[in-house]
Amino acid sequence: MSESFQTLSRMHVVLSYLSRLACDTRTVKRSRAQAAGSRRYRFVIKCFRIVLEFIGKIVCWVKYRNDPHITLPPIKDPILLEPAHSLAAKIRTQTLTSVQVVKAFIARIQEINPILNCMVDERFTEALKEAEAADQLIKMSSIETLAQTKPFLGVPFSTKDILAVKGLKHVSGLWVRRNIVAEEDAGGVALMRKAGAIPMCVTNCPELGMWWESYNTVYGRTNNPYKTCRISGGSSGGEAVLQSSCGAPFGIGSDIGGSIRMPSFFNGIFGHKPTFGIVSNSGSEPQATGEANDFLVTGPMCRNAADLTPMFKILAGDNVQMLKLDQKVDISKLRYFYIEDDGGNVLVTPMHPELRAAQLKIVDYLNKAYGIKAKKIKMKKLRGALDIYLAKLGSIKEAPKFCEELALRNGKVNIWLEFVKWLFCLSYNTWPSIALGIMEELTKDSETVKARNEKLVHKCAELRNDFKELLGDDGVLLFPSHPTPAPYHTQPLFRPFNFIYTAIINVLKLPSTQCPLGLGTDGVPLGIQIIANHYQDHLSLAVAQELEKAFGGWVSPSRVR
Repeated sequence: MSESFQTLSRMHVVLSYLSRLACDTRTVKRSRAQAAGSRRYRFVIKCFRIVLEFIGKIVCWVKYRNDPHITLPPIKDPILLEPAHSLAAKIRTQTLTSVQVVKAFIARIQEINPILNCMVDERFTEALKEAEAADQLIKMSSIETLAQTKPFLGVPFSTKDILAVKGLKHVSGLWVRRNIVAEEDAGGVALMRKAGAIPMCVTNCPELGMWWESYNTVYGRTNNPYKTCRISGGSSGGEAVLQSSCGAPFGIGSDIGGSIRMPSFFNGIFGHKPTFGIVSNSGSEPQATGEANDFLVTGPMCRNAADLTPMFKILAGDNVQMLKLDQKVDISKLRYFYIEDDGGNVLVTPMHPELRAAQLKIVDYLNKAYGIKAKKIKMKKLRGALDIYLAKLGSIKEAPKFCEELALRNGKVNIWLEFVKWLFCLSYNTWPSIALGIMEELTKDSETVKARNEKLVHKCAELRNDFKELLGDDGVLLFPSHPTPAPYHTQPLFRPFNFIYTAIINVLKLPSTQCPLGLGTDGVPLGIQIIANHYQDHLSLAVAQELEKAFGGWVSPSRVR
């Protein structure tokens, strides 16, 4: 997994080097010439990004101008709207049966999946048998005991295809894995089972999880439930879509560059990226190695903010004692900061005005409700967030090459042959994967790259320390999740580096909770990520619940009868 980011890092170095040729080498040693060369470099790259995005807009307009949104079937069963913790309580008290609940969500999945293509493999028959067993266990046990030992007994859940569920396909969006079936549960799935929850299905993701749109040649493309011509995000895109459209009460995602938070943002749900090292990443494919295993985190995704903490407690396992999840948080006693954008990286799309306005609404709410004046912060180092992120993952040496991952680490894919096949629509790999493989072949580590990465790794440590000092043990930061609302399908190819708003938080190893903030004028969700200091997850989770009360949280993409 980290090898593909090494490739991106080297590609970024090549872009920088080529554009800097505009600088006069005879005068480069003089500070004025360096400044002028830097300005020319930024101008060239900015123009390149603007032209590329303009082309993308034209392509998407031509492709989707006559592609109407497909409306989802209305929600008729009130069970589908219940929070997971509420379903658990009603099942324990026999107000509902687990069988009723599981049947309701199975029926919903069968309604929405032909439209959204979010679920890719299921175990409905087994889930119903486990629901029957749960109902029998409840009749023979005390409510108090079950609430302590199996807090989610009888409640169904789902997870992304990258995380293993025993007996289900474990494809990770890769064609050569299409027949692989998981023999064991991933760590998080096993803990949820132990807590009594019932896995129903696995959901779609991009090829090897290495893109921020959920599309692959095995299962196809997943659609956004609010606008089916928009992306679901990645790599937990199918999972976020299933949650948003009421196909499951909660689910598990994973995140190495925003793979929980971006899909949660695009689909209007809650998602939490935990502090590093808390939740097990076992059973994930591809596997993160070296320090990338700290950047990769597994966490909860759901429609209701109140479900995040109880689910997180289960996923944390024995590491839950490292956190303060049971500590009551006084919202009025916290310190609040906000950062409007990344400082203006020329490779990243400028912040959308509706997202700026949504952030300022939170600032205004805190002032009116609690008399709190959130402090606006500018961090100059954030302008280099993209360089820092790519350098951090590009410096990890333990990972196999990306072309080796495409071949299941049994030899390597001939990426040039795949490129030719792709030109004729004959390749089973997606263009983002082929592009990464080509850059891997064209760019090699050099002393220049290594020296540059060392400096950026040092800058990352400085930035992490800056955040640590800023947030302390009582501070939270309101930070954009993405520069735009959900783009059209394929549009990420024309704005590839927009993931940096979430990705930089991974290498800083900070916890972050994604919170929806209603719908924008084009009918797709707005949102914000709430960031706290290391091991202060309870703060961002508490603020998310407060913002849900203030701004309404998840908005149903279909009518509710």
